[in-house]
Amino acid sequence: MNPQTLEIDVVGGVATLWLNRPDVRNAFNETTIAELDASFVAVAADERVRAVVLAGRGTAFCAGADLNWMKKMAGFGFEENRADAEVLAGMLHRLYTLPKPTIARVQGPAFAGGMGLICACDIAIASTDAQFRLSEVRIGLTPATISPYVINAIGERAARRYFLTAEAFDAAEALRIGLIHETVAPDALDERVAHLAAQLVQGGPGALSASKQLIADVARSPLDATLIADTASRIATARASAEGKEGVRSFLEKRRPNWLPRAKPKTPGE
Repeated sequence: MNPQTLEIDVVGGVATLWLNRPDVRNAFNETTIAELDASFVAVAADERVRAVVLAGRGTAFCAGADLNWMKKMAGFGFEENRADAEVLAGMLHRLYTLPKPTIARVQGPAFAGGMGLICACDIAIASTDAQFRLSEVRIGLTPATISPYVINAIGERAARRYFLTAEAFDAAEALRIGLIHETVAPDALDERVAHLAAQLVQGGPGALSASKQLIADVARSPLDATLIADTASRIATARASAEGKEGVRSFLEKRRPNWLPRAKPKTPGE
């Protein structure tokens, strides 16, 4: 895979997918959407990858849709537009359901579809200079394809305000409404994201994937006998798995589990 609009780095079990169109503030078009989708498939299958960071080169995370792409869509009829939108919706769903933990590294503008990318990630960390906006209604559109992820993140009440006013808001407000988890100074963003990614790769690969599925399933289920029985079965499955047994054994034996690299031996004088 030789993407035109992305850069992909894999270091220490962490794959960083860089949106790489800084001249247009990383606005996405059909090429970017297809490359993101293919990249999510690739990192899901790559056993080296334990966590994924989504980031943007330059001064912006993602300014939404590319203007030339929007012009093309304006000339489409309903069926063409639906087919095009289904590709975007499929890419967002693939990110949301990726079996590996994801972090959005956010700086500068994160508008419209860029907010959809953030909300489809598990964790979102933003620099204090980040700016957010759901601008669709200003041009006669709706944030339809990103709405499941944005509403899930910020709730219906905040969505009623920001979907309808299309007003811009800052990182402090994004933190308050639950769009992001944490804000840091711009010069501390990379360090903080790297710290969180390092925490994620400590977890067992199977346990991380199962925990993501657990969250998705439990969040949408009533607390009844069926759910109680289901959660008991899930923990029994984890305990009986090779990974679960190794994790407990390594904890009791005070050693690193086998999914982590061996610690480097100290040299004399260290």
